[in-house]
Amino acid sequence: MLGELTERDRAILAMETAWPRHSGAKEEVIRAQLGMSAARYYQLLGRLIESEVALEYDPLLIGRLRRIRDSRAVRRASRTPGFVG
Repeated sequence: MLGELTERDRAILAMETAWPRHSGAKEEVIRAQLGMSAARYYQLLGRLIESEVALEYDPLLIGRLRRIRDSRAVRRASRTPGFVG
């Protein structure tokens, strides 16, 4: 993702700042305010987490989201048979 964040990108980051935890209420607000499914929201958020532009825009949020993503990946991998970590 090069260039600037779109209005939708900024809205997703604002939503993640306002609603840091995943919940049913958050999913309802995502649909009502952003007009997209929760699945699409999290797909786009995943792309934003990888984006250097998003990191420059909100380094604290993106850093936190990257740490959460990475810790979840480690937990998932540790449950995999044969994992050595």
